[in-house]
Amino acid sequence: MDKNLCALTPPMGWNSWDCYGASVTEAEIRQNAEYMAAYLKPFGWEYVVCDIQWYEPSACSTSYNKFAPLCMDGYGRLLPAENRFPSAAGGKGFQVLAKDIHDLGLKFGIHIMRGIPRQAVHENCQVKGMDITAREIAHPSSVCSWNTDMYGLDDTVPGAQAYYDSLFELYAEWGVDFIKVDDICVTHFKPHDRYSARAEIDMIRHGIDRCGRQMVLSLSPGPALIESAQHLGKTANMWRITNDLWDDWKDILAMFDRCREWAPYAGPGCWPDCDMLPLGHISIRGNEHGIGERYTRLTEDEQRTMMTLWCLVRSPLMIGGELTDNDAFTLGLLTNSEVLAVLKDASDAAEIVHSQGIIVWSASGREGHRYLALFNTQADKRAVEFSLRRLGIADQDEWFQVRDLWANEDIGTVSAVLRAEIPGHGVCFFKLR
Repeated sequence: MDKNLCALTPPMGWNSWDCYGASVTEAEIRQNAEYMAAYLKPFGWEYVVCDIQWYEPSACSTSYNKFAPLCMDGYGRLLPAENRFPSAAGGKGFQVLAKDIHDLGLKFGIHIMRGIPRQAVHENCQVKGMDITAREIAHPSSVCSWNTDMYGLDDTVPGAQAYYDSLFELYAEWGVDFIKVDDICVTHFKPHDRYSARAEIDMIRHGIDRCGRQMVLSLSPGPALIESAQHLGKTANMWRITNDLWDDWKDILAMFDRCREWAPYAGPGCWPDCDMLPLGHISIRGNEHGIGERYTRLTEDEQRTMMTLWCLVRSPLMIGGELTDNDAFTLGLLTNSEVLAVLKDASDAAEIVHSQGIIVWSASGREGHRYLALFNTQADKRAVEFSLRRLGIADQDEWFQVRDLWANEDIGTVSAVLRAEIPGHGVCFFKLR
């Protein structure tokens, strides 16, 4: 099975973390899926992803409860907490919820932590189909620094791969289309090996390949190591190039350097991931960085900047806010078909200017046109002009029709010089034909 076939273009969807942290419920998953089907699906949005701790009955915010009891089957595989996901009753897992999301014409995803539950190790659960137990395959010194649920797996021990195989067999039975694996993209538990999560990533890849169902594999958190790009491209469909990104202009500004480094590695089935879009109503049961419930703190111009950069470098797009609370601006941001088309169409995205607070990115379109984004990273409005010839976009006598992609309107023709007025922290995004 070719892993790239299930993500020929960057995945687009919604993830529950930014608004509900560890505590999302089935009702909240369903209401966001129904909204997506009604308002966003025609624009390419399709994945509905349930983030971390869906197996913990006591989860209530973005904070993690240390060593909390988890819902688990006899083979050490985590199950949805029935008090939060009532359709899971009777051992159904996520089968019912996934089917209902599929019936909306959408796809369903879940978050998992790498490894095996500590609870399974303490209870010494048997690995399904094997004469081996959780204690024999666990790597007791491989633990997450911010979550107490799991031990890593020791790939040198027979049976470790069988445990991952059993996980993905279960997820295939549930109808899962997308797997976000956490504490793995930058995990280091062998001092001599900077990319020591490689063995677990390989086991996860093999487990997906053997389960008989295509699943997008997303790796978190970041920042991923650039020297691992080749391995990540062979094993994952998307991988985080940043730590958690929130609604702070400094977070957006830092992504320009990361995107410049990672843009050459984007291609069918292999997508460097700029993280979720902290848009709309977020942190509903959250307290990340001491900040609680709010609408995004990014200005409208900063939100356009984020969407433009993500689309140009072809990052996966995962909305973080509660969709049913979207205002008209947020919905418009997420349904601008001309901007979103760049995500599917662009290639060879690259930064071509970075000077005095102005950053210019360019990309090619399939039909011979060019995309040009002029970013202003300073707070005040800036008037700029650029020679298209110096930018490497035009020959001396070429003329271009210029279309403003955010305004969805043609703005005239240019030959030698392109002029624009860019709002503070904002962007002008053009298609040149």
